[in-house]
Amino acid sequence: MNKKIQTAAVDQLFEAVLCLKNKEECYSFFEDLCTVNELLSLSQRYEVASMLKDKKTYLEIAEKTGASTATISRVNRSLNYGNDGYELVFGRLDNATPLQE
Repeated sequence: MNKKIQTAAVDQLFEAVLCLKNKEECYSFFEDLCTVNELLSLSQRYEVASMLKDKKTYLEIAEKTGASTATISRVNRSLNYGNDGYELVFGRLDNATPLQE
């Protein structure tokens, strides 16, 4: 875990996210928390990570998501050398029941 981001404020944010119960609550919270562009950027990175996990090429990913090769490379670096956060989520989603609407 990156000690630079581990602060009381970040802890509070994560606690807030963990208390959300369904997609509707997520939409409400994240629309208040993030700008539209920030939220779209986060979702794009997640989509890129998912496509990289599925062994898609940079070209396929760029065409489908609109992500730059720099963004794809950054996400790929996180998948390969990061803290395994993406893998944790992918593994849980593979075994989870769908989130309530």
